[in-house]
Amino acid sequence: MLRGSQWKREVACAARVIALAAFAMATLPTTSYAAEISGRIGAGAGSATMEGALIQAYQNNPQLNAQRSATRATDENVPTALAGYRPRVSGTASLTENYLDTLAKNGTTPQTYTRSQGAVAVSTAGLTATQTLLNGFQTANRTRQAEGLVFASRETLRSTEQTVLLNAATAYMNLLQTAALLELQRSNVNVLEVTLRQTRDRFTAGEVTRTDVAQAESSLAAGRSQLSLAESNYVTAQAQYQQVIGVPAPTRQAPATPVDRLSPRTLDGSIARGRSEHPTILTAMYNVDAAVHQVKIAEGALAPTLAAVGSVQKSFGSTQSLAIIETLNASVAAQLTVPIYQGGAEYSAIRQSKETLGQRRLDLDTARDQVQSSVTQAWGQLDAAKAQINATQAQVTAAEVALNGVREEARVGQRTTLDVLNAQQALVNARSALVTAQRDRVVASYTVLAAVGSLSPQILGLKIPVYDPVDHYQQVRDAWGGVRTPDGR
Repeated sequence: MLRGSQWKREVACAARVIALAAFAMATLPTTSYAAEISGRIGAGAGSATMEGALIQAYQNNPQLNAQRSATRATDENVPTALAGYRPRVSGTASLTENYLDTLAKNGTTPQTYTRSQGAVAVSTAGLTATQTLLNGFQTANRTRQAEGLVFASRETLRSTEQTVLLNAATAYMNLLQTAALLELQRSNVNVLEVTLRQTRDRFTAGEVTRTDVAQAESSLAAGRSQLSLAESNYVTAQAQYQQVIGVPAPTRQAPATPVDRLSPRTLDGSIARGRSEHPTILTAMYNVDAAVHQVKIAEGALAPTLAAVGSVQKSFGSTQSLAIIETLNASVAAQLTVPIYQGGAEYSAIRQSKETLGQRRLDLDTARDQVQSSVTQAWGQLDAAKAQINATQAQVTAAEVALNGVREEARVGQRTTLDVLNAQQALVNARSALVTAQRDRVVASYTVLAAVGSLSPQILGLKIPVYDPVDHYQQVRDAWGGVRTPDGR
């Protein structure tokens, strides 16, 4: 059995190895143990930071980039709708090879007849322009609907940004947690190996039985098994980090701090902000507006349509007479179309759009209830994480004291080797629980911020150019032509 002072040195050495300190730093630790170690873990040059991980995810995440493309595609609905205000111009051209054989009766008496025959090539070119003047305000309603869908798409993009940033923060903390647990298990295996060697020495000296050796061997085997599991979890966390962030996982990480300062101070304030700012609710509101305009569009199909049509046509030759060399025909007309009955499809479309409007209003109610539930749940998780940290910190302190006491008692023969091993495992479990609680503390703070709709690069203060979907919208809204996108593709 180890001497008391030697056991204390072993415990202190193991405590200084584990990456638990990074979490303790991140959650404002109250123990001197955490304060001592926090500056030594993850503070080296080249180590990753939470801010850097969020920036990389904001730039590289394919899900976010795909949603940006979807938002730009939705922007094109507005110029498509505005096209209803603009004239439609089409040109035609034709070339015809024609053969004529004409027999004409003269009006003289006695009557005579004149025959003309021959082949002629007739070429025609024409231009037609149509301008809609009245269509039951369908164009105006389509434009307003398209603009509403653009706003909804922007909120969907903002929701995707929140999801990506939350996943990035979670992936960062998961990697930090699994690294800490891995170092903790390695430290535990080192202590168990020392314990096994000392137990075998005491067995050789006849101070303990074979049972004590077997118990030490069993604990070491269990520790190595937990170490293998921790290594597997760490590799998994690395893969998830690369998937979410878009870059390989770093070898070292700096501590991460909670973002409680950016959230409302009370649950009621969080719920109020969430119901007014969360992108899911705003998306549902814009979808209601779009559904309202869809009803008006469907009703506009029953209104008369008035259009101005102008055309000009130039022909060389004629399919009617060999004597005609060229013809110019120009016209301007007003066309009024009044739908009377077209099978009832328009009425069905109106009823369908009204049912869809009712659905969108119910979706809005559902979104509000969902956001309120998410905020309440996230707030409860944050409170639980804070309480869990205080409890596990006290648990770690008590487990360290208990382990030192059991070892001292074992040294004088009042405790068995199994008691020492059990106390050692209790300390490992307490430290693992503290690691998990501190990870949950940071993740819960980001979850609350996302639940109220405020998890964005601007609010987080990320030093990065923020993607603004308005730029693309303004570039394409009033475009009359062109097939290239604003980025040159």
